[in-house]
Amino acid sequence: MSLALVYTRAALGLQAPLVTVEVHLSQGLPALTIVGLPEAAVRESKDRVRSALLNAGFDFPQRRLTINLAPADLPKEGGRFDLPIALGILAASGQLNAQWLQQKEFLGELALTGELRPITGVLAASLASTQQQHVLCVPADNAAEAARPSGAKVYGFSDLKQLYRFLQGEISPSIAQAPVDNVPTHVLDLADVKGQHRARRALEIAAAGQHSLLMMGPPGTGKTLLASRLPSILPPLDDSKSIEVATIHSIAGHTAPFGIAPFRAPHHTASAPALVGGGSQPKPGEISLAHHGVLFLDELPEFDRKVLEVLREPLESGQVVISRAAKQMTFPAAFQLVAAMNPCPCGFLGDGSSRCRCTVEQIGRYRAKLSGPLLDRIDLHIEVPAITTTQLRETQASESSAIVRQRVLGARAQQVARQGCTNQALTVRQLEQFCGLGAQENKLLDQAMQRLRLSARAYHRILRVARTIADLSQSDTILVPHVTEAIGYRLLDRQ
Repeated sequence: MSLALVYTRAALGLQAPLVTVEVHLSQGLPALTIVGLPEAAVRESKDRVRSALLNAGFDFPQRRLTINLAPADLPKEGGRFDLPIALGILAASGQLNAQWLQQKEFLGELALTGELRPITGVLAASLASTQQQHVLCVPADNAAEAARPSGAKVYGFSDLKQLYRFLQGEISPSIAQAPVDNVPTHVLDLADVKGQHRARRALEIAAAGQHSLLMMGPPGTGKTLLASRLPSILPPLDDSKSIEVATIHSIAGHTAPFGIAPFRAPHHTASAPALVGGGSQPKPGEISLAHHGVLFLDELPEFDRKVLEVLREPLESGQVVISRAAKQMTFPAAFQLVAAMNPCPCGFLGDGSSRCRCTVEQIGRYRAKLSGPLLDRIDLHIEVPAITTTQLRETQASESSAIVRQRVLGARAQQVARQGCTNQALTVRQLEQFCGLGAQENKLLDQAMQRLRLSARAYHRILRVARTIADLSQSDTILVPHVTEAIGYRLLDRQ
């Protein structure tokens, strides 16, 4: 047969559209032409495929070869098309029965020896392949990751010759199995934090309602310590969320612990594309890698202001849209923002040591690096004061993450049963339905709105936080103490 069809998958953000590799063998001078918007790595595959076929013991046809990657208007990049191209050449030249390729999809980069090398983004391809009820053949190093979707039928192969023997029916390898994921007990425990009871309380509220949190205090007061313990009190991810997180990390070229909320802490020199994603072929950035997890920004004012401003829309929408001249990509970004900052440029304002020599103007310029609209979108503002040596020597053990996590799980269960989502995700209409206040609570909140000159957005965020505080106290209604505490977490609105 001079024409062969092989099925594979391209990489397009979180999607993996089906690509048909059409190989036609015709009369004429020996040549190999690849069409269908191939990028440089795809065009170079003809040399890799030729050497791989010869070194694996196959014949490379000395005729004219035309390879079309359909659909023609979809850009193709990477070495993932090496394997389907090689199989298409074998089928078109009669060395492989084309019937063996039906209901199967193939992905993999070829070494010159014929060995199969792993690719990135295989999980997205596996999800799409499973929906089509196709068998997926991938490099052995990708097999376990590709086998994660429920119902996936994946085979892993070390080289082209082994795959050829499988297609011929000479060998019957076992279907790849997803690795058994035992959610590890967090080494970082909240019991390590000495003192800072108010900050610990804010961290618990943030975990219970999935709220964003800003901590302000001098250096060495435990801000980073607290932030790094947040994942230890968060609920584990269910299978669907774990697959979603693993898919994003697979596209980025690395793996994420399955069932655990990711924790990302980019350096303050990170650029806007590094944070939100980008590139000529858009890839997910840090906010997408923190999807269903925590994004920790230490030394918040040291980030470039333009970089921080790109967080405003994802904080509201839970996704980021990256637009380029040729295409537009949407990546999920439902992350929980935790940020830390010093109170002044030197960091020692209010630590009781009188070391701070910053002027009022310097402090004002330092805090002005953070825009009002961005601060308005952060639910909890908390001061983390300097701790004393007496507190450091405390022998009484603090509550462990396991104990706090049980309260967080209880509050989350209440929220899901009541409204089907966490309090942070409540819409304005849901706020009216589930966060109704009594006369005293309304009066208190009205007074706070006037004195602190809060925006409508801050009003809604106070309601969400108050609802979470009520859930932690197992109260069906929001009471005055809950509203009072929620208002107290608008630190920067009072300064």
